[in-house]
Amino acid sequence: MADKQQKYRQEIQQMMYVSGEVGEVSPETTAMIEEIVRQQVIEMLRNCTELAARRGARTITINDLIFQIRDDAPKVSRLRTFLSWKDVRKSAKDSDEKGGEADIGVADDAAGGVMPGGAGPSVEEAAKKNKKAKVKLPWEPSSYYSQEVPECEDDEDEEEEEMNSITLARLQKADDRTRIMTREEYVTWSEYRQASFTYRKGKRFREWAGFGIVTDSKPSDDIVDILGFLTFEMVQTLTEEAIKIKEHEDLWKERSGSENGGGGLTKKRKLAQGLFDPPSEGKAPVETRHIQEAFRRLQSRPKKARAMLNGTRLPQHTGLKLI
Repeated sequence: MADKQQKYRQEIQQMMYVSGEVGEVSPETTAMIEEIVRQQVIEMLRNCTELAARRGARTITINDLIFQIRDDAPKVSRLRTFLSWKDVRKSAKDSDEKGGEADIGVADDAAGGVMPGGAGPSVEEAAKKNKKAKVKLPWEPSSYYSQEVPECEDDEDEEEEEMNSITLARLQKADDRTRIMTREEYVTWSEYRQASFTYRKGKRFREWAGFGIVTDSKPSDDIVDILGFLTFEMVQTLTEEAIKIKEHEDLWKERSGSENGGGGLTKKRKLAQGLFDPPSEGKAPVETRHIQEAFRRLQSRPKKARAMLNGTRLPQHTGLKLI
């Protein structure tokens, strides 16, 4: 039943593999993740539609999407970098199609026949044109003023420092996962990193996300790309949290010997691995209960968000929290 309804089982398996789950995940687990991600996308589109209606527009924009995750500064910074480099690739592709041959012809004089500085202006113009543009958001303080502050090189450094800690942590996790991989496993891991809900699946994703039902506007390519970026982040966050829960559960079982009662503890002591012992058996993959608990933890609100309602009789109803 789960296989008939699922549309992204293979993609979710690949994303979970990249996130650290190398086991064979059950169809029920991938179906639960797909449904969670789908509800998250529908909630985002519903909020974007409401924002567009407030300003009297019928179409949603990329700012409406980014506004949903404005409190997650590292994710916003990664998304802005993603959009900036996408614009760079598009500009570079357009410039190559228009005048790439002329630039290559000027630069290929090995005998030194070209006058000094002859190719300088074209290279500098191309570099300026293909420079990574800064994505500006309307709720930032810099957008409150009619005049803009001239850009400097330190602006990019500040943005990079903002997401540096999260990026370094992700790179460290990726390094730990790939350090003990064989060549074939690393090739598989590299291929699975390209998994996406949206790449070359635009029609399927529009039907799956509810475009035309949740929102009447036709999504642009940038909106679909942003949703593809965010859905990958959602699957990765859910998988990493579920793996943490399963590791704590396995550790508790090893220490308490709760699987086989009192005799299980003696058996586990005999099967305890040494430093140079080979791995005994493959680890079991995460199950639906781990995904449920991970989703519950990610949906929990901080205490400061509930402090104003403490001591009152008002019901503490909360909406769906975006992962």
